[in-house]
Amino acid sequence: MAKVTGLGGLFYKVEDPERTARWYLEILGVGGEWGPVFRFAGQHDGYSLLSPFKATSDYFAPSEAPFMINLRVDDLEAFLADLETKGIEILGRQDEDYGKFAWILDPDEIKVELWQQIGPAPE
Repeated sequence: MAKVTGLGGLFYKVEDPERTARWYLEILGVGGEWGPVFRFAGQHDGYSLLSPFKATSDYFAPSEAPFMINLRVDDLEAFLADLETKGIEILGRQDEDYGKFAWILDPDEIKVELWQQIGPAPE
């Protein structure tokens, strides 16, 4: 059975994402293409992200919350099939070279991004 394997990241809105990403790099020493990257040693090059988005971003829609939760899954297709049998609406899907994505809303209208990693962690 497909399952959630961990936190893929926390995505949140800020006024100036570049400034925020720069602060994390300069002050805490963590950075990456989409914000700070936290790598999992010994787990197939897995990683989690802390990703700031512009305050005006509509990426979290239809949720009105200023953040979105990203959860790693081991088999997106099987996981989505299971969710559909439970009556959960799949808001959308997208496949990229670094992963497969789908979106749902939790009971509190928080957008949850489900992500199956493909390939290595970003540099």
